[in-house]
Amino acid sequence: MKRIVILGAGESGAGAAVLAKKEGFDVFVSDTSSIKDKYKKLLDDHQIEWEEGHHTEEKILNADEVIKSPGIPKEAPMVQKLMAQHTHIISEIEFAGRYTDAKMICITGSNGKTTTTSLIYHIFKSAGYDAGLAGNIGKSLALQVAEEPHEYYIIELSSFQLDNMYDFRANIAILLNITPDHLDRYDFKFQNYVDAKMRIIQNQTADDHFIYWNDDPVIKQQLDKYDIKAVQCPFSELKEKGSIAYIEEGQYKLEYPTPFNMEQEELSLTGKHNIYNSLAAGLASNISGIRKDIIRKSLSDFPGVEHRLEKVCDVAGVHYVNDSKATNVDACWYALESMRTPVILILGGKDKGNDYNAIKELVQKKCVGLVYLGADNTKLHNFFDKLGIPVRDTHNMKDCVKACYDMARPGDTVLLSPCCASFDLFHNMEDRGEQFKQQVRSL
Repeated sequence: MKRIVILGAGESGAGAAVLAKKEGFDVFVSDTSSIKDKYKKLLDDHQIEWEEGHHTEEKILNADEVIKSPGIPKEAPMVQKLMAQHTHIISEIEFAGRYTDAKMICITGSNGKTTTTSLIYHIFKSAGYDAGLAGNIGKSLALQVAEEPHEYYIIELSSFQLDNMYDFRANIAILLNITPDHLDRYDFKFQNYVDAKMRIIQNQTADDHFIYWNDDPVIKQQLDKYDIKAVQCPFSELKEKGSIAYIEEGQYKLEYPTPFNMEQEELSLTGKHNIYNSLAAGLASNISGIRKDIIRKSLSDFPGVEHRLEKVCDVAGVHYVNDSKATNVDACWYALESMRTPVILILGGKDKGNDYNAIKELVQKKCVGLVYLGADNTKLHNFFDKLGIPVRDTHNMKDCVKACYDMARPGDTVLLSPCCASFDLFHNMEDRGEQFKQQVRSL
């Protein structure tokens, strides 16, 4: 019996363990952190051996194959030991893909992944398609393949997941954009990160489709390096040579595979970045044969995504917006670009090698106050203080929201769009967003 060891017992790790057990492997799960009760129960229910709080070497290094959770870096000591002895290390998505013939619609990009993935899933469900939501959001793909298989999977893929995917094939691959992010995980080399993102097109055939943003300078420069066999489906904000989806004279238009158009004003998602998300989602749905009336209705009634430009409430004439998902500079740029009122901007967290020059001009133009929220705000002080905008320094969400409340005037928008990861003060970006909403609502 082949032995599979799973490192990390979160959503992806626990799901991979269940599928591995079902497929007859000898399975062991190890996590250096504590495992959530719901995942312990899932593993116990399937009689899968697990450990938490440490890694037992002799139970791990004898694996035939290892499934690594995306949050564990390759620099982790146990991963280094496995690599040194040439143990094959894969992702949960790679493993799950071996046991299903479902159609895979896969979405990656530095920004917009969750919104686009959720929108495509919304359209597919509205059309009555048998679809599962997986990857970075939804239930683990492996768990769904094991226990509730679907005909289609809409999968949000991070660069970390793509790193350990080798034979997996996306029937429709969507690449929204590539901007510097997670460079701390890629030896601070942008090309390494780009290469990870481009793995989404590996193994595609002439029967598959590759949807990408035609105006992204990095994608444009990189495409020639790859032998792309899939049908290329570029989209752009405005009509231009080569694009098959765009906005023209207030009309949202798709040329392929069958013509489709609707009023841009009818789109439920607003802001420039959401035009790209809506075009990519529309193309994927049109290629998948979904009826035009359903695509049109779904694009206009999609409710949006939590923690992404989420309107919280108004307090004393001030709008509060939760964009906790903005964990990089580019995401913050899109958020600021969409603002139409003076902004008090909340910045800070675990810096991933950020270059704040990309938002400097927008901060000067749109922000009337900056509130730093992090364990260490030195880098923010060094960059932004000299712009002459009022600044406050905070180290917890309660003080942060209080500082915003004191600074804001009626008609202003308080925007949590931090540019940084959340792990210095919060469990994750969801926890950061929830605490923000809770504090705002208690004002």
